[in-house]
Amino acid sequence: MPELPEIEVTRLGLTPRLVGRNVDRVTARVHALRYPLPSALARKLGGQRLLAIRRRGKYLLFDFGTGHLLVHLGMSGSLRLVEKGQPATKHDHLDIGFDNEVLRLRDPRRFGAALWIEGDPMSHSLLAHLGAEPLERRFDAAALARALRDRRTAIKPALMDASIVVGVGNIYASESLHRAGIDPRLPAGRVTPARLAKLVRAIKSTLRNAIRAGGSSLRDFVACDGALGDFQTRHRVYGRAGEPCRTCGTTIKMLRQGNRTTYYCPRCQR
Repeated sequence: MPELPEIEVTRLGLTPRLVGRNVDRVTARVHALRYPLPSALARKLGGQRLLAIRRRGKYLLFDFGTGHLLVHLGMSGSLRLVEKGQPATKHDHLDIGFDNEVLRLRDPRRFGAALWIEGDPMSHSLLAHLGAEPLERRFDAAALARALRDRRTAIKPALMDASIVVGVGNIYASESLHRAGIDPRLPAGRVTPARLAKLVRAIKSTLRNAIRAGGSSLRDFVACDGALGDFQTRHRVYGRAGEPCRTCGTTIKMLRQGNRTTYYCPRCQR
């Protein structure tokens, strides 16, 4: 699933190309993805100028002034800019046309979403419960300590809980914990303040490095121009079970936590 870096890479790629331009056509080829597509989307977007593209967690918000188009890429989705007239393929479900370019939502598994929101988008049920943005200044050790207080769940699944912190999915939780030297099985409420401070720094640096590298392209993710991310070549632990740790040479191990695979170094992470 695309995580925060992949969504931010998409936003950064689309913003200079689309913001300030008017929608001249909308084509929906399916009635629903994870949720039904808005039946009046073509009417609501037609002629509207895109004012901004924002991100909240793993959601993109396209601000048209009269409302917001909320887009989630699900498990396998991507947003791509293609030339007007380029034929759609089997999994190209939604086109939003801007003059000679088309913003195309491709989603092979159809777990993504495209919803129209009028009013405050942050009050929408998909966004209202979300936790801290990890790249904001106010996300610090004290804020994380408050969110984790008395939690008995392991620290790694806690980092993947979007009500605590958004966008830190399976890949970047494993990577951040390795950088911070924290065992993924450690109960979240028992991580000391000093180690939480180190973890916050690791989360921020991991996410920023991943954004600069264009994200991680493991299966389906590509940027809006079709380019692959490169951060997967720099993973310290994720997907590297049986290989030597890039810090100490110890063999990377794998375990299951909450039906997700966790990768860690038994020597570096205590």
